[in-house]
Amino acid sequence: MMNHNKEEYISSYISKLLRKKFGKGPQSCRTAVTGNHLVTYIRGFLTPMEDILLQQGQNKYVDGARTVIINHLLDEIKGVVQVTLDVEVEETYHDWNFPNNSGILIFVLGEEVGQVIKEDIDIQRVELEIGRISMLVEKVPDNIQIYPISPSICLIERKGILVQIEKALIANGFQRELRFTKDELEKGYFHRYGKFEDIFNKVVSDIFVDWNFKEDKSLMAFILHS
Repeated sequence: MMNHNKEEYISSYISKLLRKKFGKGPQSCRTAVTGNHLVTYIRGFLTPMEDILLQQGQNKYVDGARTVIINHLLDEIKGVVQVTLDVEVEETYHDWNFPNNSGILIFVLGEEVGQVIKEDIDIQRVELEIGRISMLVEKVPDNIQIYPISPSICLIERKGILVQIEKALIANGFQRELRFTKDELEKGYFHRYGKFEDIFNKVVSDIFVDWNFKEDKSLMAFILHS
């Protein structure tokens, strides 16, 4: 079973690093490790400058600037995770919901280091609903995997989700524009048209999504509350 002191140490390290680099730390930063996934849920992390820019409708600028900084910090956080848990980090993902002032960091580990939990989730219904909404904005994924992380976090892995025009945009160097557009579009559809609160029997307070375009893969995170 994962030592909670290690989860708390990673949370504290990330919180202090964000404060050091942004000049403001998050109100809360909580980490959970289950199976081969480490997830850090961050709340209350919006700098005064970002807040002003968002009020002026500069969402794309704020998203782009934060992505550049976070991608730079992920290498340092990745090293801390690897040393703390004695495991390799194979992939990293992150996403931010500025209206909710929240964000998430996801690390895919090289092996299982945390106990796999069994949540009372109707896996088939979740997969069908993920496929249905995905089809509305792109295509039904070739493969869908569900990873309950904690009673309040559920990860969804989708493989084989890109359509040909998206692949062409990526090949022509439009990854940044595509990522920003897909982020707004997908989260909007999953929030508005998804029936996930009925399926999870919990309130969905946040939905996050990020992509590994090279591997044609996406990780989603549902933040749930009873």
